[in-house]
Parts: sequence; C-alpha cells; structure tokens
Amino acid sequence: MQSAIRCPYFQKAFGWCVPIGSLAGLVGLGGGEFRLPVLMYVVGYPARTAVPINLAVSLITLTFAFVVRSKAVSIGALVPYLNEVAGLAVGGVASAFCGARFVSAVKSEHLIKAIAALLAVLGLLILFEVAYPFQYAQAIPAGAAFHFGTGFTLGIIIGFVSSILGVAGGELLIPTMMFIFGADIKTAGTASIVVSICVVTSGLWRYWQSGAMETRLGARRIVSAMSAGSLIGAALGGMAVGFAPVGAIKAVLGLVLIVAAAKVAFSKH
Repeated sequence: MQSAIRCPYFQKAFGWCVPIGSLAGLVGLGGGEFRLPVLMYVVGYPARTAVPINLAVSLITLTFAFVVRSKAVSIGALVPYLNEVAGLAVGGVASAFCGARFVSAVKSEHLIKAIAALLAVLGLLILFEVAYPFQYAQAIPAGAAFHFGTGFTLGIIIGFVSSILGVAGGELLIPTMMFIFGADIKTAGTASIVVSICVVTSGLWRYWQSGAMETRLGARRIVSAMSAGSLIGAALGGMAVGFAPVGAIKAVLGLVLIVAAAKVAFSKH
C-alpha cells in the first residue's frame, strides 16, 4: 500500500462505514468484522496492516458508543457483575498482547485463513442467535473468585480473537455475559463495551509498540474517514432500534459475514 492513497478510497471507506455502522449499531455490534473486508478488498490494505487499522477505528467507535449508551443505560447495572467484568477485562488484555504478536509474526496466507475462519464462526453465531434467541441463565455456581476466574479464562479466548480481527469482540462478550453469567441484554451490552475498550486499547498499544501500526498520512486519513462513517451510521442505527426488524437484519448480517469469510478465504489477491 502506497503512503498516499487516492481520494476515492477515502470516499469509499466513508461510504461503506455508514451502513456498516447503522447495521452494527442497530443490533449492538461494533462493526469491526464488516470493516475488515472493506480495508482489505476496497481500500486494498494487506491483512497484516488492515488488522491494527481496524482496531483503531473500533476504539473510536467504542468510545462514542460508551458515551451515548451511558446516557440511556445506567452504569450502576454492572455492579452485580463486577467480578465477571473484571475477569473478562484482565483476561482479554493479557490475551491481546499474544494476539498482536501472532498477527505480526504469522505468514500472510495463514493470517488470511485465520481471519476467514473467525468471520465464518461469527456469522454462524449471529444466525444461531436469530434461530435460538439468547436466554438469561447463570450457568456457573456462586462465588466471587470462581466468577472472576471464569471471566478471566473466557477473556483470554475473546481477547485473542479480538486482536486477530481488530474487532471489539462484542459478538462473543454479549453471549458470554448472558449465557454464562445470566445478565440481561442491556447490562450485557454495557459490560461488552467496557471490556472491549480495555481489550482494544491494549491490543492497539501492543501493535504500536511493535511497530506494526501503519502511521503514514494515508492510513490516518482512512482511519478518520472510517471512524466518521461508523459514528454517523451508529447514530442512525440507534434511532432505528425502535421500529426496525432486528431479527431480519441480524440474519442479513450473519450471511454477509459468511460471504465475507468466503471472499477472504478464496481470493487469490
């Protein structure tokens, strides 16, 4: 990728991220898994460069989402789940370092296969949730240490996936909070944002420290264009929550992820 990227790429990056942000905001996802194929196949970044750039856009989007969400959902709802949230955050942060190192060291073709597999899994997870909506159920026994330890273990897995794809990990965090720890969906969404900000920040810092983060003007402008489109889209998606057919949108998103996974896996470029 050349240091100077032509203007149409900024327009395309912005244009793609408005609907991505709208759909992601509508269903409560960060949208990073949809931005990654845009970075790779619309803008033209190689996978190793696209992942940390995607992470930077994810952090900006998450911060905006946290500010907006905190006005509608009380942060105090997290108090009963502090042990779980702390465990997920600590495990995710520790794992993000390993994930960033993996992306920096692995061969490009292996990284592309890993990205394709993870996109497909996330797409299937969304389709599964459409067919079998998440139910509130606490699956583990009581005990602060046990809840923290369980959160830490799951956080390691989620943080690794997050840093490899450059995403927030909400697709895994929200089901974890609901299926494993019994949180309602609003509380799970807030917990997901808090944990994701910690994980994404640590992963991004690790990329920066290792010199894997693209810092030239073209990359900074792409991050700005994608962030602006994502924020506008997220605001539009938030306004549409009350009347949009969320189930149908989730099904479309799941299929889009699977198609994107196939494109990544079978592309020769």
